[in-house]
This record gives sequence, structure tokens and C-alpha cells, in this order.
Amino acid sequence: MEAAPAKTPETRQVVFLTMLLLWRGYGSEAIRYSMPEETESGYLVANLAKDLGLRAGELATRGARIHHRGSKEHLQLDAETGILFLKEKLDREVLCGETDPCVLHFQVILENPVQFLQMDLQLTDINDHSPEFPHKEMLLKIQESAHPGTVFPLKAAEDPDIGSNAVQNYTVSPNLHFHVVTHSRPDGSKNPELVLDRALDREEQPELTLTLTALDGGTPPRSGTTTVRIEVVDINDNAPQFVQSLYEVQVPENSPLNALVVRVSATDLDAGIHGDVSYSLFQGGRASQPFVIDETTGEIRLKRALDFETTPYYNMEIVATDPGGLSGKCSVAIQVVDVNDNAPKLTISSLTSSIPENTPDAVVVVFSVSDPDSGDNGRMVCSIPNELPFLLKPTFENYYTLVTEGPLDRESRAEYNITITVSDMGTPRLTTQHTITVQVSDINDNAPAFTQSSYTLSVRENNSPALHIGTIRATDSDSGSNAHITYSLLPPDDPQLSLNSLVSINANNGQLFALRALDYEVMQNFEFRVAASDQGSPALSSQALVRVLVLDNNDNVPFVLYPLQNASVPCTELLPRAAEPGYLVTKVVAVDRDSGQNAWLSFQLLKATEPGLFSVWAHNGEVRTTRLLSERDAPKHRLLLLVRDNGDPQRSASVTLHVLLVDGFSQPYLPLPEVALDPTNEDEVLTLYLVIALASVSSLFLLSVLLFVGVRLCRRTRAASLGVCSLPEGNFPGHLVDVSGTGTLSQSYQYEVCLTEDSGATDFKFLNPFSPNNLFQDP
Repeated sequence: MEAAPAKTPETRQVVFLTMLLLWRGYGSEAIRYSMPEETESGYLVANLAKDLGLRAGELATRGARIHHRGSKEHLQLDAETGILFLKEKLDREVLCGETDPCVLHFQVILENPVQFLQMDLQLTDINDHSPEFPHKEMLLKIQESAHPGTVFPLKAAEDPDIGSNAVQNYTVSPNLHFHVVTHSRPDGSKNPELVLDRALDREEQPELTLTLTALDGGTPPRSGTTTVRIEVVDINDNAPQFVQSLYEVQVPENSPLNALVVRVSATDLDAGIHGDVSYSLFQGGRASQPFVIDETTGEIRLKRALDFETTPYYNMEIVATDPGGLSGKCSVAIQVVDVNDNAPKLTISSLTSSIPENTPDAVVVVFSVSDPDSGDNGRMVCSIPNELPFLLKPTFENYYTLVTEGPLDRESRAEYNITITVSDMGTPRLTTQHTITVQVSDINDNAPAFTQSSYTLSVRENNSPALHIGTIRATDSDSGSNAHITYSLLPPDDPQLSLNSLVSINANNGQLFALRALDYEVMQNFEFRVAASDQGSPALSSQALVRVLVLDNNDNVPFVLYPLQNASVPCTELLPRAAEPGYLVTKVVAVDRDSGQNAWLSFQLLKATEPGLFSVWAHNGEVRTTRLLSERDAPKHRLLLLVRDNGDPQRSASVTLHVLLVDGFSQPYLPLPEVALDPTNEDEVLTLYLVIALASVSSLFLLSVLLFVGVRLCRRTRAASLGVCSLPEGNFPGHLVDVSGTGTLSQSYQYEVCLTEDSGATDFKFLNPFSPNNLFQDP
């Protein structure tokens, strides 16, 4: 065979080298065994393992098998013992015909690694056929004028056996006129010739009958007989002579029936009827000839189809006979010319239908190709489609292996349909195609991939336990168990976060659940990592960040910081009667632990002793007078205020204020104005009021100083440690005021209580709110 040309952009081809070149390339010789034909099946041919120098059982582990040329399997290998048995009885004549020696070629194929061993089995001939003449009777017409010593050729007997088992000798029955001589031809065949010992006399004996016997050289010898009938004719002294003693001709094997092969010609110098010549096939060899000759014209024509692969040539002898019985011979050598009438044949020896991905140089299939034609008609080219990641490699003789060109990727392509094309080099070219399907099996080479690198989930506070808060998802491009994903929670980075008590994850589908009710006021958000692992070996995994935002619900009512509502003694605000309209009586301070709109507070005056005297600013809770006071106004007033947030549903708290009208802050103040005063004790009551008022003012002043100093120290300490003051973000509605953190004011306020020397009444001084410009300035 010939090696294939280099791989081109259109196709990669592998061309066979000749068997001789391949044989020498591998540097090995065939192992030959011999056995007689017609041996019964089950015959032990050889101990193949011993002859190959292999250990017992090694043939089985290496997947040894026998490959025969042709469709029939003649031998059987026991791979466990290494014994080679005969599978069926073999007939040398059927398998090889006249070919000697008769050798059957077969190959032993080993895997792991791939190895090819050439084996030959020679069949020796046994004498199982008797000689047989083509006709039961032969007729010879001999002139009575024939001289003693004249030789008359006879048709030879046919014996399918070869060598010494073929025809070796001829004998004739005892008579007075003839004896037989055995003549050896160049091809080794034996032909009988009848030699005249005594002149014939037609008048004395016009006809003789002899028995011709053919003997082979077997043990014991076999024989065959025919009858030779001799007619004695009148004198005819000129025998026909052919124009050529040898005719050589070439005939294409696809010639049609009755096609003219050659025309032979012979002449006879005699006149009259003794000069007429008739032609016949005299000697055609051992096999029946596919030719016929016209007795009159000498034209040899084809009567049966030729097959170069079966019989490449024919040798015949043609006899020209005149009516007087004289004859002449010539030889015809016919060479059958091969035509490309056989398509290449592809035989699969080993096939692997599934190849693991990422495995380079994996053997997919081992196959052999053959073409019984000759010359260019028998030279073959193997190819596969160029775009496939596979290569054809010649291995041994006419064997090829199909291997992967590099690592395969199942995720890119899981199946390949490979068409192997075998074409010969004849004209026209004949082609054979064979398609194999190769599956790419998966290995775990892809880690699970999350659809997002991070997930943000939202859940309302006060949720019900086991609430589904979201789903994370990962995909794996592998298949089977390599793509089966299991989800799990990873330990949090924050050791203070008890993740297992907050959330859980469904290991199969990635669903996340809140295990308990969450409280926005305790935890606004938390984050953790989730792992997705496949079931491959080794297992691969990836991680994703999950951030859970707790959304606020309006679940807290506003809380009033000032005035305190749970004090045992209600707080009473003092209002001088000389106060101008818009005078700040007090400021209601409230906060809401919720956030956003849920913490935006508004203030409303629900009820007052003197409607129209006081008003409350909805934004900041400041209570101011709306007009001048008169003597007719009651000395004591009770105000009911409503603090309300902006949540849904709205929550609110009520505030009760007590306001006492005084002429000046030096005026005595009685904490129990409800008790009616006796006019006779008016001076004592006023004295009591004055003492109580002075004590209260002194206490408030001292408390205010202490609060002021404490607040200043706290502010300086916080500013030194933080360096930055957080400011609230966002815009608030015009009718609402928000407090940063948990309050309801738009800015962070501080208050200090002072006594003014000239007013004689209690007043609040509201300090400026914190801002980046005055955060660290002295108040």
C-alpha cells in the first residue's frame, strides 16, 4: 500500500504502501505453520502464546483476535490458553486451486498497545482426487501409411491435486501396434503420447480400441481411464501446419460474451478433402476453459465471463486436423487484463464508541482495507473529513488506526459522525464509505457557575418563619452526576452573625428561607456566601455572595422624649402674661424607631383649654402663642397634642401639656392648681408658691448646667473619635420633620435651659443644629 499524502485544507488522506514496503518497514517476518488439507475441525494448529513468547493469559488481557482475509474464518484462537484451533475442514483445491504452495494469510491483532502480527498457514496436499479424463472416449484417425515411431498426442487427464499427487504416468492396455509415452510439459503437467510400434493395415484391422490409464503419484496411487478408439484411414501424407506455433493475446476481464479473442490459422498441402482443416481445443489445462473455437474459421471466442482476480491467464493448445486424421498443434497464451471492477473493502477490527473528553491520541477504531484489483486499480487512498479533530494513522500492512487529534470537549460537541472514505486509483475511481458514530463521554472539568456573582434579596421585617425569600441558581455544563449541583451555606466572615439561625437553603434547588422573624430595628441587612458543588470526582464548586436587606414595617409608635409622660408629677410650663404673640412656650420632642416615611412625624393640637390661644407647628412640635394674653384668660391651661408618623397604617401617640400663666418668673408657682384657695390664707399660699418656684428654678438651672457640660464633653469626644458627623440624607415632605437615626426632626438638636435675668420666666434656648460647618465650633 502507499502512505497517504499530507493533510490538505480539503481532505486528509492516507495512501497505502505496498505490502513489501510495509513488511520491511516493520522489520518483522511472518510466522508460518503447516498442516495437511482435509484435517478435521478442532485440530490444534499451534500454541500461539508460546510461539510469540507471551505469558499465559496475556493474549486475553491484550484482547488478541484473529483477522482473516475474506469473509470466512478458518481458525479460532483460545485467548486464555493461547491455543490456535482449526475451525473447519479445509480443502486446498477449493482455497488455492493450482497455486502451489497453498498459503492462507491471517493477522493476529493485539491491543494495549496495538500490535499486528502476520501469520501464514500452509496447506499441504493429500491425494484425495483421482485423475479424470475430459471424455469417456477419444477418437483417433490414423493413416494406414503411418510409419512406426509416429507419435500421436492424446488428451491428458485432469487431477486437482498437485506435486506427486498429480498425474505422473500413463499406461495403455497391451496391444501389438502402440505403446504410450508420458511427456512432461514446462509447467510440470504430464501429457500422454501414443507411439506407433507396428504399421497399420486398414484391410487387416480397420479399427482398434485401447484403454488409456492415468496414474498419480500418491500413496496409495489413484487412477482414471478412458477409451481410445483408433480408425485406420487411407493415406494422407501431409499434416496441417499453423501459421504461428504460439499465439499471445491480452483480453480485458470485462469483455462481453462471444467477444473475439484471437483467430488461429493452419494450412494443409494436400488436395481435395485431405486439405480441409478443422480446429478444436486440444489441451486446455486442468480447468474448464471459458473459451470456444469455431471448427471452420479458427476463431476463439469468449463463452464465459473472465475474472482477473480468479484466473489472470490461460494456456491452451489448438489442434488443426485434416480429414485424413493428420493434425498439427499450436499454443495460445491468453493474458487477462485487469480492469477496475472491484470497489475497496473496509473491515472494522476494533471500535470504541465512547471516548472520554480531554484524552489526546485516543484510539477510536482499527480497520483494514483491501482491493483485489491490481496495479493502480488496487492502490487505495483513505480519508476523513478535514474539519473533524481526528487523524488516520497507517499501522501495519493495510491496517489503519483512527485516533483523536487532540483533547475533545464534550461541552462543545458530544457526538461525532465520522465518514471514512476509501478510494482506489483506478479509472474510473471506485469508492467505499463507512460511517461510525463516536460519543464523547463527560469528565468533571467544569465547575458550577452562578447566574450572578452576587444576589440582593429583600424581606419585610416581622416575616413569618420559614418564609421563602429568594432563589439562587447555578449551572454546570457537564452532564450526569458531574452536573448535579448541591447548594450549601458557607460560614460567615462575621463570627457574631448566627447565620444558621437566620436562613437556610434547599440543597437541591437553591431556595433560601428565613428561619425566624427579622427585626429591622435590630438588623437592617446581613450578607453571607453560598457554595454550589457538583457530584463529580473530584468535586468542583463555586461561590456567590448573597446580601439580604430587611425592609422596615411601621411597627413602632412614636415615643415622646419631652415632656415625659410617665412622670409621677406632670410637667408644667410657665407662660408670662406679657408674652408676645408667637412666644415659644415649649417644644415637644418625639422619636420613632422605624425608618423612612415610617419615622416622619407630624404634630397636631387636638384639644386646648382655650382654643385659639396656642398653636403647634406640625414640623417641629413647637408650641407657641397665637395672640396677646388678657386678664380674662384662665391661669391654667391643659393642651392635648397628637404625634403621628407617616407609615401605613399610621401610628400615633398623645402628649398632655400643662401651661400656667404667671405675671413674672418671680411669682410663686403651686404644682396643684386644682385645689381651691381660701381667701383668708391667700398670703400663705403665695409665699408657698414663691418658695416652690425658686426651688424649681434653681434645680432646673443646676440640671441644665450639668447637661450642658456633659453634652459638650460628649460632642468633643465623639468628634475626636469619629472625625466625621453623619448627616441625614433625602428630602422630607414639607409638612413633616425627620430626626436622624430614630428621631423625627430634620436635624440633630441640643437644648440648654437658661434663666434670663430680665425675664423672670422660664425659657428654652434652641441651639443651632449640627452641620459640617459648625460641628466642632463652640456653641
